[in-house]
Amino acid sequence: MKFFNKLRRNEEGATAIEYGLIAALIAVAAITALDSLGDEVSTTFNNVDTTMAAANTAGA
Repeated sequence: MKFFNKLRRNEEGATAIEYGLIAALIAVAAITALDSLGDEVSTTFNNVDTTMAAANTAGA
């Protein structure tokens, strides 16, 4: 019984695991945000490209 009580109170490594979980959560949030931002930037550049091509054709 002492073994189980000692095992239950042993918190070595718990902090490292918690930090690892927090880092994983931050990584998932960053990947999600950057993926969404990447799509918006791509759309913006495509719009600029289309507008510049139309202006170049009209001016030539």
